[in-house]
Amino acid sequence: MYRALYRKWRPTVFSDVSGQPHVTETLMHEVETGKLSHAYLFTGSRGTGKTTCAKILAKAVNCLHPVGGNPCCECEICRGIDDGSVLDVIEIDAASNNGVDNIRDLREEANFTPVRAKYRVYIIDEVHMLSIGAFNALLKILEEPPSYVLFILATTEVHKLPSTILSRCQRFDFHHIPPESIAERLQYVASQEKIDLTDEAAVMIARYADGALRDALSLLDRCSAKGETITPDVVSACAGIAGKTYLFQMADCIASHNAADALRLIGDLHAASCNMERLCVELTEHFRNLMVTKVVRDPQNLIICSKEDMESYRKQCGAFTLETILHILTVLGDTTANLKRGLDRKIETEMAVLRLCTPSLSTDPDAILRRVAELERKLASGTVSIQNAVETSAPIIEEKQEQVAQTQPQIPQTADVPAEQAQQTTSALFRLWPEVLLILKETSKPISGLLVGSTAYVSDNTLRIKSNNAAIAQFLALPLYAGAIQSAVEKVSGKKMHIEMYDTHTEEKKTDPLENLIRKIDTLQQRK
Repeated sequence: MYRALYRKWRPTVFSDVSGQPHVTETLMHEVETGKLSHAYLFTGSRGTGKTTCAKILAKAVNCLHPVGGNPCCECEICRGIDDGSVLDVIEIDAASNNGVDNIRDLREEANFTPVRAKYRVYIIDEVHMLSIGAFNALLKILEEPPSYVLFILATTEVHKLPSTILSRCQRFDFHHIPPESIAERLQYVASQEKIDLTDEAAVMIARYADGALRDALSLLDRCSAKGETITPDVVSACAGIAGKTYLFQMADCIASHNAADALRLIGDLHAASCNMERLCVELTEHFRNLMVTKVVRDPQNLIICSKEDMESYRKQCGAFTLETILHILTVLGDTTANLKRGLDRKIETEMAVLRLCTPSLSTDPDAILRRVAELERKLASGTVSIQNAVETSAPIIEEKQEQVAQTQPQIPQTADVPAEQAQQTTSALFRLWPEVLLILKETSKPISGLLVGSTAYVSDNTLRIKSNNAAIAQFLALPLYAGAIQSAVEKVSGKKMHIEMYDTHTEEKKTDPLENLIRKIDTLQQRK
């Protein structure tokens, strides 16, 4: 029966383990000197050699003829552990044996001496899956096991282990295996298996594996099934990183602000059963690659793609500013989170792409910074002139000013006399205002808190409130709060007055950042 490459070529001695010298050298020295710990904790990401080292250590401590800390792999104990006939090495999957009863059974078995080997070794894989009760049951024997018992715990999520477990183990952290080490191992396996593997393909597989040698061997196994020379194109096809032209098309639509084609592309992908959440993840990865290409001098070391795609990234990144890419990544990240709880994933994705194609729909600081950066880039490259920039940005500023005007409450003014002049000539300080605030503190606490530090002026039957808090005007537009102030004023003065805001022109007018940019452009043009 055919055996997968990652099983067939699993290391049998420490010297064959790739990319973990800080672990293997220490374990070899401990075995050689006999200074063994009673409990080990191996932690790291998948495919980095945790379980492999645990099995090698189990053989090394029981080997009849160890060689420099490595098992000989020839004695009856080593062969028995490999074929499973030596029952003194027990491998437990904590994902399916995570209850208190399982650990109690383990504790009872640990009291018996080994049958054939020197040590009874317990390898507990994915130990973070144990329940709290199981961890508590393991504590005592883990701290003071019999002299012939050795525990090796392996986990990918060490942060889930209780501190009481961590303090009782000798910890080894397995690092991501460097791509160079993975590529070297792949070439060795390929030569032994008579697989035609090019150097470029080996490097590409190593980068795609992301530090996991097991994943690299699995991908090599998949590529070899095609029965041809393994090239970067074969790796791209087998790894599923080829045929992503729709990502470049979507990015082109965003760069050209072509919302219609972007929505049409989403519709075609949805009709082809493309998962919208997966699409957002792929778009995020695509723009991450554009960001890396734009920032890093040699991006091919950080991006897993073919040479043709690398050239496409280099060309396309010029259509985006760094501010634009960061804004797009932020929107895509928020959209991916919303898709998990949204009702219609297609609509959610369409809304996100529409915002990306039309930056003026977003008023958050990142979107405004993106618009400013794009305008500066066009001005610097000469794509648009100063006059065109002013004409293009004017509708955006007018629209922004209209939105601000609509949100502000309309304060009635006297018809014949200008408001500022009328206030200066006829308004007088309303000296009973502190008493009004005391009443409001009891009757309407929300508006009372906003009016702290304010003053009031009275003119005929109109009371004007003067305050630096702009939110008061919005509260006055609500009958509930305006009526509360009016009632309090009537209680202390005996008059029913109309309430409005004091009209002041001392406060700076808030403008869109684009308007400030256009003013600076006009100033520079006048100086020239």
